[in-house]
Amino acid sequence: MKAASGIVRAALGKRFTAAVLRVERGGAVVSEEAFGAVDDSAGAPPIELTTRFDLASLTKPFVATAILIAVGEGKLALDGPLTGIVPEWRGLPQAAITPRMLLAHTSGMQSGADYRVLLGHNLERFAVERSLGAAPNERVIYSDLGFIALGVILARLHGESLATVMSRTLAACGATQTGFRPSAEVGPMPATEEDGWRGRVRGTVHDEKAHLMNGVAGHAGLFGTARDVAALSEVFLGTSCGRRRPALAAHLAGEAVVEQGRDAILRRGLGWALKTTQENSCGALLSRATFGHTGFTGTCVWADPQRDLSVVLLTNAVYFGRHDLRDVRAAVCDAVACEAA
Repeated sequence: MKAASGIVRAALGKRFTAAVLRVERGGAVVSEEAFGAVDDSAGAPPIELTTRFDLASLTKPFVATAILIAVGEGKLALDGPLTGIVPEWRGLPQAAITPRMLLAHTSGMQSGADYRVLLGHNLERFAVERSLGAAPNERVIYSDLGFIALGVILARLHGESLATVMSRTLAACGATQTGFRPSAEVGPMPATEEDGWRGRVRGTVHDEKAHLMNGVAGHAGLFGTARDVAALSEVFLGTSCGRRRPALAAHLAGEAVVEQGRDAILRRGLGWALKTTQENSCGALLSRATFGHTGFTGTCVWADPQRDLSVVLLTNAVYFGRHDLRDVRAAVCDAVACEAA
């Protein structure tokens, strides 16, 4: 994957200091390469294939998988009411919300809130109790609050912490080097943003809402490797391409990667985003069947069932500011599609 690697190298030191690019086809590794260092200081530790990145919103498809596993086990109904688990919604418009709506961002829950408004709040309660931005199932609103609510639902459903529930889910997906609140023992991690509130953020979650939740949340907080992100996508890609993946029932894996929420910019599956236009960060060449997700810190995964191909790019792009990395992501995906043709 020389062309794709060249694109990442050209962006190194300008758009991010650290990156790992992993490409799989047919469930097998085609290439994997690590680039750069954990920051731009002299003598900074180099990035390795096992380096854990702040996955940011790539946490969402992992949490969605935990919900789908619960559906497969009969513990939740995909289109059933949630008021038995979230009694706070009884008698409110939220009573119409189902797991499908939360996973597809069609629940009507608002996107989020500035962390400065949230200081001193219980974030789980805030997410569950905040008024809706639209009627349930009316339209797509990409919602961190909806996935925080899913984290609450998982914890209440299982009677365990979200971290414990996700530990089992990660193991079921083969994601053995991913988790919340990583210890220093896992090795140096890429620095993310320098902010006026926390200073240089490294090894703790970049997302402010997840930080206020002690690093464990349904929308962000996982740190993981490119290998583990590819393992998650393979649960769904492998099923689409006829490879049995025991982590999740085949019909649910299939349903997760087809349109559940219509949006002109980015259609929604169940926890996954679906290619909608050639302007999406999966580029112009991957098929319309492509599914994936991005993370604000500079992470992404895209998987194309028509090519049986997945592309994982993990970076620390917020190190140089909150700039859109879509051009780099799209160029990498296009290069991979050409080289894998």
